Order: sequence, then structure tokens, then C-alpha cells
Amino acid sequence: MSTPGPGSVPISGPGPVSTPGPDPGPVSTPGPDPDPGLRAGRRVHRAWLVVAVAFVTIIGAAAFRSLPGLLFDPLEEEFGWSRGTIGLAVSVNLALYGLTAPFAAALMDRFGVRRVVATSLTVIAVGSGATVWMTEPWQLVLGWGLLVGLGAGSMALAFAATIANRWFTARRGLVTGLLTAAAASGQLIFLPLLSWIVANHAWRAAAVTVSLTALAVVPFVWLLLRDHPADVGATPYGATEFVPKPPPVRGAARRAVSALFAAARTGPFWLLAGSFAICGASTNGLIQTHFIPAAHDHGMPITAAAGLLALIGIFDVIGTVASGWFTDRYESRRLLAVYYALRGISLLFLPMLLAPSVQPPMLFFIVFYGLDWVATVPPTIALCREHYGEDSAIVFGWVLASHQVGAALVAFLGGAARDVFGSYDVVWYASGALCAAAALMVLMIRRKPVPSARPA
Repeated sequence: MSTPGPGSVPISGPGPVSTPGPDPGPVSTPGPDPDPGLRAGRRVHRAWLVVAVAFVTIIGAAAFRSLPGLLFDPLEEEFGWSRGTIGLAVSVNLALYGLTAPFAAALMDRFGVRRVVATSLTVIAVGSGATVWMTEPWQLVLGWGLLVGLGAGSMALAFAATIANRWFTARRGLVTGLLTAAAASGQLIFLPLLSWIVANHAWRAAAVTVSLTALAVVPFVWLLLRDHPADVGATPYGATEFVPKPPPVRGAARRAVSALFAAARTGPFWLLAGSFAICGASTNGLIQTHFIPAAHDHGMPITAAAGLLALIGIFDVIGTVASGWFTDRYESRRLLAVYYALRGISLLFLPMLLAPSVQPPMLFFIVFYGLDWVATVPPTIALCREHYGEDSAIVFGWVLASHQVGAALVAFLGGAARDVFGSYDVVWYASGALCAAAALMVLMIRRKPVPSARPA
């Protein structure tokens, strides 16, 4: 092809870039030689390939997130462990998933996204596979809680924020929505499969499936993922100038802690962290962990309940991508307030909908709740970016830590409440009330004033 397509890497300077003759001389480029896949004729920007790789990676890692809700009944039957005991392991997993995230964002700046993600997937595989030989509760906490929690946290939503910040200057909200939806897509793919495996081949086969899936993604990440546009001589999507790759940032732990201390001196951080803790409590900690056992308490087969949870994943993809699109166009605070309010209303109705079989009102709840599952992520990341600039990915990591602490508390307290009261009703009602509080909290976040240009 004689004419470069719109996705080709721009060559610096206007006007012709070559002259007739056998030796036109050197042509200046804004960085290293472009990757062959970026040369003339390629219409898709390399950033979208990176998004595709990250999407598939998160899908593979999401397999482990589909399993905890399926483990309660099998482990209770085989070992006699209470739901509070099993919930403790899930609680440790969720807490570490969040607390690791801010350090992971800093580690990605130090060692690169590719190395951190490949290592994290390997740790997930080891932790899930180790549970096959467990006989005591502490081994569940060690394998599923500690190892899987650390591995998952190292490639949590901070991974999505890092990809969006490095590879895009436009469409960041949409990209964040797409990558956030990837976790729901993984749930959609693996939850029905894992529930069938648990029902027909016991829970150990499901744990091995998770382990092998995480390992299978590692070479895919290593071969195709790139840390920065400059690695392939590209510009970020939407940028007009070449952006050189920054040098590795040393002192990852120190930077993560200093970013926390700086953010903690501001009001928006605490409002974002508090509202996102409620987000985690009402999603990962509540529905993802306890919906299947709660539905089973009402006589619903585990496979049917798992199918409903997977159906939430379908509508979560739609809702999260749409939320990313909205975030590029509307005020993030108001979007979050609407999302939290609608989620709280839906949870208040859930106790009346649980039954031995799936009825139309339950399907309506699944659709309604699914559209709102993690639609909160794109506007939350946008608010972190607005208030904290270059440290926004690390600050969002700490906000995500609060999300997972909230999830961890409800994962444990929900199981304990079921042991005490014999049902989950009080947990549903309390979570609905908390969502109303979250809606009010995000409306209290003040918009950061845009500095006006002053004459020189």
C-alpha cells in the first residue's frame, strides 16, 4: 500500500518524509523503530491491541473469582467447616486483593506491567492448586486467602487504570469500562463451567481448572503485552506528540505509602474510599460470595444459582462499558450517586425474590443489578485522575483497597450472620441502606477547579 492508514505511527515534521534518489538520507522518527505491525496500512492503533491482550488476561484471571461462592456447601459437607470459617478465607482473599493493589501499581512502574502480571498469574495458579491437598481451615486461608489474594491483587483494577493512563489520552473512560467488564466476562465464561465441575466432579477439579487457566494465560501475556507505547515507537491513542517512556521508578513501597499520605490529607480521598468500601461490600463481599449459598438455602439448585450469577456478568459487561462511555461525557459524581442509589433499591427487594425456582421478578433483579455491578469503576477512576494526576493509579489502588476491605468484612460477617440468624435477610437490608449512604457521600465530593489561563 502506498498510503499509510490512520493507525500508522506519525513521523515527525510536516511535509514530505522522503526524496527521490537512491539515498534519501535519514528520516527522523520520534522514538525507536516502529513495530512492523504498526507500519503503513494498519488501521487499528496498537493501543487497542494492548487493550485486547489485557482484556483476555483479566478474563483468564477472573476464573478464580468465580469459585468462592461455589465452595461453601462442598467444604461444609466434606470437612464440617462453618460458613463463618469458610468466609474467613474468602475475607482474607478479598482484603489482600485490595491491599496489594496500590503496591502493584507502583511495582508496574518499577518492573513493568508484563513482569508483574505474569508473576501474579503464576502465584494465583500455585495458591489455587495447593488447596487440592488441604485438610485444615488454615490451609484454605493460606492457599486461597493469602496466595490467591496476593496474586489477584497484583493485577487488580490498578492494572486497568495503568493501561488506560499509559496507552490512551482519549477514550480513557471507555477503555477502563472495557477492562473492568473483562472480569465480568471471565465470570460469565467460568462460573457455569465451574458449577458444573463442582456438581459432577467435586470441588478439587474446579480448583485445578482455575490453576491451569491462570497458567495458560502467562505465555500470552509475556509474548504480546507491552509496558508503554514508546516500547513499540507508538504514541498514546489520541496524543499528537510522541511520549517518551519514563525511567523505572524505584522505591515502589515508599512511593505507594507517600501517595497514600498525600491523598489522605484531602477530603475527596476519604469520600471515594468510603463509598468504594460500600461498593465492595455490596458486590464482591455480598452477592459474589453469598448469593449462591443464599439461593441454595431457599431450595434453588447450585447450578441454577450459578447461572443467575453468570447472567449478572452478561449485563455487567453492558453496564460497565456503557458507564465508561457516560464517564467520558457526564459528571462522574452524579453518575456514581445514581449507580449507588439504584443498587441499594435493588438489594432491598432481593429477600422477597429468592425461591426454589427462578421466577420473572428474580430475572428482573438480575438484569437491573447486573447493569450496576461494577459500573462504579470508570467514574471512580476518573475522579482519582481529576484530583490526583500522575499518582492517580496508585491512589486508585488505595481506594480499591478500601473496596476490598469492605468486601472482606461482609464476606465474613455475612457468613457469621447466616450462622446466627439462619438467613441472610438482615445482610441484604443493611447493604441496601449502606448503598444509600454511598450515594450521599459521592455527592459531597467537590469538583476540582480548572485553573484559568493567565497572560504571561
